Amino acid sequence: MTAAVAAPLFSIVTPVYKTPADVLRVMLRSVADQTFTDWEHCLVDDGTADAVPHIRKILDEAAAADPRVRVEYRHENGGIVHASNDALAMARGEFIALLDHDDELEPHALERVAAAIAGADDVDYVYTDEDKIDEHGSCSAPFFKPDWSPERFRTQMYTCHLSALRRTLVEEVGGFHADFNGSQDWDLVLRVTEKARRIAHVPEVLYHWRMLVSSAASSPEAKPWAYEAGTRAIQAHCDRTGFEALAEQESPGHYHLVPRLTTQPLVSIVVPTGGQMRDVRGEHAVLVEQAVESIVKTSTYENVEILCVVDEKVPQAVLDRLLDLGGDRLRLVSCNRPFNFSERINFGALAARGEHLLVLNDDVEVVTPTWIERLIMYSQVPEIGAVGARLLFGDGRLQHAGIVVSQHQGPSHVYRGFPGSHPGYYGMLLSASNWQAVTGACLMTRRELFEKVGGLSTLFPLNYNDV
Repeated sequence: MTAAVAAPLFSIVTPVYKTPADVLRVMLRSVADQTFTDWEHCLVDDGTADAVPHIRKILDEAAAADPRVRVEYRHENGGIVHASNDALAMARGEFIALLDHDDELEPHALERVAAAIAGADDVDYVYTDEDKIDEHGSCSAPFFKPDWSPERFRTQMYTCHLSALRRTLVEEVGGFHADFNGSQDWDLVLRVTEKARRIAHVPEVLYHWRMLVSSAASSPEAKPWAYEAGTRAIQAHCDRTGFEALAEQESPGHYHLVPRLTTQPLVSIVVPTGGQMRDVRGEHAVLVEQAVESIVKTSTYENVEILCVVDEKVPQAVLDRLLDLGGDRLRLVSCNRPFNFSERINFGALAARGEHLLVLNDDVEVVTPTWIERLIMYSQVPEIGAVGARLLFGDGRLQHAGIVVSQHQGPSHVYRGFPGSHPGYYGMLLSASNWQAVTGACLMTRRELFEKVGGLSTLFPLNYNDV
């Protein structure tokens, strides 16, 4: 009897297509030089070995030199999806690691990924940081990625390389799908992460994405069909998961989700105000009146109630104008106590009837008609606690796009003061993302969740109640 061969931890999957000889050798060497040795390399030539003789020679030499290198040749070209699925069918490893035929791994790449897997037995997907490498072997443009951000992943394939996926889960979701040729990796990872128990990020550049003339690494416009496939992959994901949105391409590699709500739950907008006045576009104006007027005139979402939390200092004339602006959708809530932002929001929430609460400063002016729909699109997702908005100062600079909390600096607004059109690092401001906190200047949450945590803490009367 022949003894059974133990399955390796990693099956590195690589479809090969007309790869230049020097690039192919470098890719193979980057696998052979791995400090972690429990791997197999499954390569499938997609019908080019006869037309490009060096491919068969190089692959056969690699297989002869190391039994962990396994090669198959397709008789005809079937495209990257078919070649990748053939390589998947060869795989015996616990995890599938995706390596393109013209890229390179750092020598300790698999070692670092293996350590992440060993750290928790329920890890189903691991991704690492990456950079780009040119024809001379020089690296540039490192991409230091965030930890798992499902909202960003819906509109940007940011995890990309190196990706390692549990093989049984890859098989369960059906491998690569030909309908998404060009964005087949994104589609696969979307389907895997929908079911994954745990997702791990290794914050280290372990993968070098080669910049060739024909590659997306060199130019986003090199493969326009890939971005069209990306739109379809996002839409398929939204349809599978019940995420109520329509996917649209915004720019190469970045996408936009248009709300496609099936219901219109009541939204309670809570606005605490003292009736302050300020110069707005050269005119002396009551801030809360400007805010309410912009809500009523600009918003396309109709099922709202507006609760203005006021005290005796607010002039009766202002109260009358608010009631006139808001009509039967506006109610006044009295709170004649020393000003405490948290307490006033809690007062408004007690009077609210909506399924969603929208906390809003009185100095905010609405400029995007579908702002409420966009907030609800995320607020109704059970895993999301609070949703914030991109806020601009009056001069167009960024005021808020998300909050991070640092041990040394405390809570801070990312990119505060940058131009409003700034895309952020690797387009992070072009996509919805997951943050530690969002500002209470414009914050939506489900009312039942707000009540469950006890509302805003009155121990923070002015600052940090949102954080």
